[in-house]
Amino acid sequence: MYPLEVKDLSKFFGGIRAIEEISFHTKDKIILSIIGPNGAGKTTLFNCLTGFMKPSKGSIVFSGQKISGLSADKINRMGIARTFQNIRLFKEMTVLENVMVAQHTAIRSGFFSAILRPPLFRQEEKTIREKGHEYLSLLGLGPYADKISGSMPYGAQRRLEIARALATDASLLLFDEPTAGMNPQETDEMMRTIMNLKKLGKTILLIEHDMKFVMGISDRIIVLDHGVKIAEGTPDEIKTDQMVIEAYLGKETHD
Repeated sequence: MYPLEVKDLSKFFGGIRAIEEISFHTKDKIILSIIGPNGAGKTTLFNCLTGFMKPSKGSIVFSGQKISGLSADKINRMGIARTFQNIRLFKEMTVLENVMVAQHTAIRSGFFSAILRPPLFRQEEKTIREKGHEYLSLLGLGPYADKISGSMPYGAQRRLEIARALATDASLLLFDEPTAGMNPQETDEMMRTIMNLKKLGKTILLIEHDMKFVMGISDRIIVLDHGVKIAEGTPDEIKTDQMVIEAYLGKETHD
């Protein structure tokens, strides 16, 4: 059984094809990158995998359970978390508070417990705070814990988004253009961060336009073009695939 199995997944908007009959699976503890030109259907695929869109047809199976068509919150509770192209932090909250909020699914205490603050609530809050510090340290964000998240450098904000995804205790992490807008140093830091997550046992899917980053970090790569999967393979296989060269990478890459 594979962690994630996608079969004949399609999404149509009226008569417009966003993705059509895409099939693939992942193995445990790998980094699978999804590349393709703008409009190839990459983000639509992520939206279907994470419940932000309902597929028009096809199936998505995660850890042996069919999840296609489930809501985003249910899919998140099952162990899938994601980041987005645009940073979506609570920018007026502290860095630690952002990570604590992401752990809300682990809280057993209800609304009134938050008001009355019984021992169980206080213990859960203490545990979540301690775990929050652990996630921040893991992402190199420990010194920022008490700072307002919107005041951090851009690259640190991107890593905070990953810390929040990690804080949901998900086993499958989806990153939508994690290096977008980053300088070379921040990109290198992001590469190290994602590779460390793989070492921790996470399975990672990512969308990325930076080909140097993709080729340096991926175990496998899927290439989409106009909503259709045109290639899948190792970085070396993708570099020399004629359809990929013509559709996306450019002939100078082949040379």
